[in-house]
Amino acid sequence: MTVLAHEIMTPSIKAVPQTWTMERLARFLTDNDIAGSPVTDDSGEIVGIATLKDITEFRWNASRHDVDAELTPEEQQEARRLRMAIFEEMGKVPVEVRDIMTPSVLSVDESTPVKDIADIMMKEHLHRIFVTKDSKITGIITTYDMLKLISDKALTQRCADE
Repeated sequence: MTVLAHEIMTPSIKAVPQTWTMERLARFLTDNDIAGSPVTDDSGEIVGIATLKDITEFRWNASRHDVDAELTPEEQQEARRLRMAIFEEMGKVPVEVRDIMTPSVLSVDESTPVKDIADIMMKEHLHRIFVTKDSKITGIITTYDMLKLISDKALTQRCADE
């Protein structure tokens, strides 16, 4: 018997508003011991996903120096000065979740076979995918949820029988 999305999904989803600051998001993710969260607009609709990786990439891109490699020493110094000025100004205005989130949201139906979900996650390089029923999000499947298939002998056997 095929293992379906609703059997391994995590039904409780902790979403964050797109207007939260990046710092508040970081605290929320850390406090809840999760690596990512759906992002909602003012009407509560999910419009994206924000992860610890998004925070890290934003901070890394703001301070990277490798783009200076082909510049003269004077140009490198000026580029660093401008980057620091921009970064300082950005620090005065809080960066919001909407500024760093991934706006595309992939989802599967509750009745989608886990094998198909694994294929999508591998193809798209995803660590999490939303689960829907009648176009409403009812849960999330993460790489951790997929690992449950290996640790649960009954589920592993059902997957092997497919």
